[in-house]
Amino acid sequence: MIPLARKTLVYEWRRFVPAVFAVGFSGLLLVVQAALVLGIFDSAAIYVKASTADLWTGYPGTQSVNFGRTISPDVEVRLRMDPSIAAVEPYQWVDGDWHSARAGEGGISVYLSGIRTAPDGMLFARLITRWQREALREPGAVLVDWADLDALGVQVDQTAWINGHRVRVVAAVDGLRGLGGINVLASLDTARKIGGVDAASGTTYLVARTLGPAQATQAHLAQEGSAGFGPFEVWTAEQFALRSQHYWMFDTGAGVAVLFMAIVVCLVGTVVTSQSLMAVVAGTAREYAVLNALGASRAALARLVIEQACWIGGLGLVLAGVASAALLGLASVYGVPVAMTPAVAVACALLIGLVALFSGIFAVRGLLRAEPALLLR
Repeated sequence: MIPLARKTLVYEWRRFVPAVFAVGFSGLLLVVQAALVLGIFDSAAIYVKASTADLWTGYPGTQSVNFGRTISPDVEVRLRMDPSIAAVEPYQWVDGDWHSARAGEGGISVYLSGIRTAPDGMLFARLITRWQREALREPGAVLVDWADLDALGVQVDQTAWINGHRVRVVAAVDGLRGLGGINVLASLDTARKIGGVDAASGTTYLVARTLGPAQATQAHLAQEGSAGFGPFEVWTAEQFALRSQHYWMFDTGAGVAVLFMAIVVCLVGTVVTSQSLMAVVAGTAREYAVLNALGASRAALARLVIEQACWIGGLGLVLAGVASAALLGLASVYGVPVAMTPAVAVACALLIGLVALFSGIFAVRGLLRAEPALLLR
């Protein structure tokens, strides 16, 4: 019976093509939706993931990076007192109002990040190059994402204003787009000048590098309960990234809407796949009835149907993989926030495989309940 399943797929491929495309389309929907969810919410933690710091220090209870509040400069002294911490640097966050020189343009809300411009700076070290960091030493110099240039109404080497202060776009980078606003990078001096009195009274975050990965948790625990330095809280980079992602994913209406849409897409894909596979089995009901009448057991017929479902699911997964790779590559070219991990890709493949398998099982149940004589009429 098993060779018969493969031979049937080969010689009657026109009958099975719609089911293969249904599985592939379902897989494409699932993968693209998962990539969009990961990409959108990963961008909420781009500040942490693009940096090489092991520890982040901010105001207690901060839910996301963009909700930072000023902490006392004395906190830096406390961090430097820890023998497991190798380096500390400030991160100045400023909510800005961007105005370009383009006629008729209104103000645009931006997130201005003030970072250290030394070559060994930790902030955004995975995103910007050494020459781009050095370019920020010029007073008023800023970096933006390529995809945000049109929205900001500028091009590289053109000027604009943030909170009334003149700035110049010295370069554009890829991967700086965030969730909830447009990100702009500047030096600490430029950011503090634009931020005014609030920025001059302290810093929004302090990031630190430990002597090794094993010391990160140790240093994090050592800061708990520190008193006399003003209110602050310390998180490992992984904790702070997850904290930001979970806030946008579960505590905001936008996050709930995206997750709900992802669930709907999964359900639609499952229904389409199962119905297509069951239709294929129903279309070959008479052939199965003939085999049953010739002596083939119902268990053998069940194995035949399930193997056909597995072959259809496998071919559909290959089709979905090729189409998904092409579509996600195109999305990356146009700056659409997408991301994919091996674990998520495997989970999507397993889900589609299970849908194909259970669809075959349900189709077998309906087929084998019918009497062969009825199917031959």
